[in-house]
Amino acid sequence: MNKPLKQHLIDPEICIRCHTCEATCPIEAITHNDDNVVVDFDKCNYCMDCIPVCPTGSIDEWRVVSTPYTLEAQFDFMELPEQEEFPASSPEQESSIEALDDEIAALLAQAHSGAGGKARAPATASKPAINLYNTARPAVATVQGNYRLTGGEQVDSDVRHIILDLGQLAFPVLEGQSVGVLPPGVDGNGKPYLPRLYSISSPRDGERANFNNLSLTVKREDKGVCSQYLCNLNKGDTVEITGPFGSTFLMPNDPSARLLMICTGTGAAPFRGFTMRYERSFGDSAQAMVPLTLVFGARTPEALPYFGPLNKVPDTLLNKQLVYSRIPGEEKRYVQDVLIDERSRISELLLDPNTCIYICGLRAMEAGVEAAFTDIAGAMGYSWSTLRDEMREQGRYHVETY
Repeated sequence: MNKPLKQHLIDPEICIRCHTCEATCPIEAITHNDDNVVVDFDKCNYCMDCIPVCPTGSIDEWRVVSTPYTLEAQFDFMELPEQEEFPASSPEQESSIEALDDEIAALLAQAHSGAGGKARAPATASKPAINLYNTARPAVATVQGNYRLTGGEQVDSDVRHIILDLGQLAFPVLEGQSVGVLPPGVDGNGKPYLPRLYSISSPRDGERANFNNLSLTVKREDKGVCSQYLCNLNKGDTVEITGPFGSTFLMPNDPSARLLMICTGTGAAPFRGFTMRYERSFGDSAQAMVPLTLVFGARTPEALPYFGPLNKVPDTLLNKQLVYSRIPGEEKRYVQDVLIDERSRISELLLDPNTCIYICGLRAMEAGVEAAFTDIAGAMGYSWSTLRDEMREQGRYHVETY
């Protein structure tokens, strides 16, 4: 079997044939006939210059393929082909992988259960690739960097920013997806450890724009086999990963969207990716006024991951509400307290059909956030449970807690 390849495609059902992407491409990798606009696999270098100029998002499509689609095949596309399957190498491996995939699906379902029903992706979200690599055929990434994000006197909070280089591997990801990390060794029963899921904290075009890498945000846990393994990695070490996983906790591909992101601790990981993607893709062209709102809870500023970089994000892009529960001499405050304090702005967001809400972090915060939304919606004469269910059905309400 050929080595899987990442191919850039254009959705013919959405493309309006404006040819802006073709005019923008610096290496003339995009061409057209009377029917379709297409990307030449042999020329495309994944520079991403065409992505932000596309008015429909049809340019932002990817497939992992064993053999690339030719220009002639793409000219005949009426719709995009489905992502092809990459089977395991033996029936025994296949059977064990199915069980493992079921376990990962169960983990994600549990993480998303706080949404109150089956989650849906935003209508304009890009289509994700999932399950491209598994325990039988993991991807091997190389550590580019491992940086501590927390410090000061908060010695019990060791949160790391870990950058993984994917080299020539085709491993397309979207913001909000997760990867499985395979720690070395065996468990108490002598079986290999199952993958531990970690949210990706970088945007789809890489930790550094147009580089084939991704980042994870990992907190060291005293008894955490995988977190200890990851936090101890050095530059140049290799890591086996599976995935990507997740098809609903995704951001809309819409410059008029408004995102309300609520998190604690390492729950900030996907929102870092969201913010970087929004800044790179839309920047000053965003149609929503202050399109992103982040409510981020931690014990202290020293224990809040990305505290420094967050404060450098322009206020015109990101409304930052940082809240702390363990500052000596000060009242304990949590994310739900910010929602109540900012009820005027939150009320506006709840009623705006362009708003998507995302909650990520410790499951313990769910009850407080639900109570705050119930209070705010009730004061406007609305039922929060009804609003929430409508938003979820429309792909605008997402929960991922653990």
